[in-house]
Amino acid sequence: MPRTHRSPVEDLRLTIDCLPPHTREAMLEGVRAHPIIVGAYVDRDGGMCPMLAAHRHGGRTNFVSFARAWDRFARAPLGRTSRRATEREVRVLIGQLEASIGSAEPRALDSAITEHQALSRDRRSREAAGTGGWGWLRRRGTEQLTPEPEHLTPEPALAASADERERELVS
Repeated sequence: MPRTHRSPVEDLRLTIDCLPPHTREAMLEGVRAHPIIVGAYVDRDGGMCPMLAAHRHGGRTNFVSFARAWDRFARAPLGRTSRRATEREVRVLIGQLEASIGSAEPRALDSAITEHQALSRDRRSREAAGTGGWGWLRRRGTEQLTPEPEHLTPEPALAASADERERELVS
């Protein structure tokens, strides 16, 4: 199956959408406040990559794929050289960040978390029902365990043979 190639700007947007919301907001603040570079983390003139700008504004995320997407979009120079991002590149980055922040619906994430928690609760309840309920858990304030359900107690024949073996060992 042939691989579909995304354009560098599509790749950048996809990567931005994968960033946590607080990192996107911090990056937007950082890009507006600091000179942005391409091809390195930081330069001697005070320029920095967008991830470092985000980090300095509270977005404590390390996302290597963003750096790759940013350098690919801005056509970073090969080797150890870096350059200042052009005005156009910074405008595109700001536009992509604003669009991503504006399109992010926190309710979608909240509902996904709520749904996951409900599914986890249901799964635990089904597992507990299959093992005799929640009775195997300790009760608060006591160190005694609840009695074992009948289907977990040893059969009388097995218990008797265990007692006989113990008597044989003692005598």
